[in-house]
Amino acid sequence: MKKVTIVEMGLRDGLQNESVTLSLGQRLQILQGLADAGVRHIEVGSFVRADKVPQMAFSRELLEEGNRLRKMHKLPKETKLGVLVPNIQGWNDANPVEPQEIAIFGSCTESFSIKNINCSIDESFERFKPVVREAKKRKVRVRGYLSVCFGCPYEGEVSEKKVIEIAMRMAELKVDEISMGDTIGVAHVGQIKSLFKKLTKKIPARKLAGHFHDTRGQALANILAAYEMGVRIFDTSIGGLGGCPYAPGSAGNVATEDVAYMFEGMGISTGLDLHKLIQLNHQIESYMGKKLPSRVSKAGLLKPLGVVTK
Repeated sequence: MKKVTIVEMGLRDGLQNESVTLSLGQRLQILQGLADAGVRHIEVGSFVRADKVPQMAFSRELLEEGNRLRKMHKLPKETKLGVLVPNIQGWNDANPVEPQEIAIFGSCTESFSIKNINCSIDESFERFKPVVREAKKRKVRVRGYLSVCFGCPYEGEVSEKKVIEIAMRMAELKVDEISMGDTIGVAHVGQIKSLFKKLTKKIPARKLAGHFHDTRGQALANILAAYEMGVRIFDTSIGGLGGCPYAPGSAGNVATEDVAYMFEGMGISTGLDLHKLIQLNHQIESYMGKKLPSRVSKAGLLKPLGVVTK
């Protein structure tokens, strides 16, 4: 059976740019809801300075609680809990709490790298090396994010040559997969097909993921285009939560429910329960005090109106 892997971003990339701060209990409810809906790769937070990204202040506690629930079999044992770590200090803070996955976060432009992680691209790769080395020693899976692969809020267009060059540098670190990010939601199908056609000649498609923001309403089309180019891993966010605090104008990630609806309708398994995702969406809306962007959760699933008889 054809299938794709969904990596859930809601608790990290989703919440980090929201003005409402959720409690640890609310985050834990979301985590349990996601796992119950079939999500098996969940990024629960980021080990960064709380004064820089205050929404991530509960990351350690959430990872601890999530692991406790896994050990008690209240989360499926296949559920992998991940965190973003920007440097070796982040790794040292995260390692005792036993993440099953970690992510490092690089950029395809110098300006975004400096704005986002306060260092140049070259400096960022020097920071990544010890993190990947230590994670490999502990047999912790590593994702490598690359941001602004299709356009940068500070530098505009980004050349494919540069993106491929930096993706190759990430691959040389021996990360398990590389997530190619459309951080400001500027990409279109033509770009997706062109970049991934060239990229898959250098890096196996199975090691690539797509991370698309829906700023211009192109995310689903871009995901489908990436799928057609061999990509089978996609980052999504429940309800379409979030955005990047260092990317002006960036809307939320593509909604998990919308992606699941598209793929399941094509006969491609996501392993996700749409009914449960929609219920969770409404629960999160009550926490956030607002409607979330997901179209599927707004409209619901198709319900027959019945036969009208005279």
